[in-house]
Amino acid sequence: MDKLRIAIIIGSTRPNRRGGDVGQWVHQHAQGRERADYELIDLRDIGLPLLDEPKSPAMRADHAFVFVSPEYNHSTCAALKNALDFLYREWNDKVAGFVAYGNAGGARAVEHLRCVCGELQMATVRQQIALLLATEWQEGAFKPAERHLKSLGTLFDQLERWAGALKPLRV
Repeated sequence: MDKLRIAIIIGSTRPNRRGGDVGQWVHQHAQGRERADYELIDLRDIGLPLLDEPKSPAMRADHAFVFVSPEYNHSTCAALKNALDFLYREWNDKVAGFVAYGNAGGARAVEHLRCVCGELQMATVRQQIALLLATEWQEGAFKPAERHLKSLGTLFDQLERWAGALKPLRV
């Protein structure tokens, strides 16, 4: 089987966001996985409204996605929702996992994203990472608890299994 390609997408584009550190952490721990290659994509660098993304969405290059999302006002951020809406076809028959952060660990953002992903014909994995602003950032620095690493490994395992299982739908 060809190696799977999984994109880790940093959803927030705010200048003072925490998603950059979270995305880097997820990407770092995805390195060396045998079944998949993980790529870090920052929506801040893509410029979707200008149609200047580096690859056409029609290419359907990735098999699965990890969405790194903050929770803003009990939902995901506008930049990520825009990307989901704008690139509708790119998401079809793919799988998504979630790493979220906020005062409630981003739980409500993920709840919203799961509904959106269903409408985009995506499968979502059960495992998610919920990072609390009060405990995972110390003196402004991102310092996730060690316990998240096992959950992150489970998230990667689930993504890879589902991405492989959905491959016949993407042909």
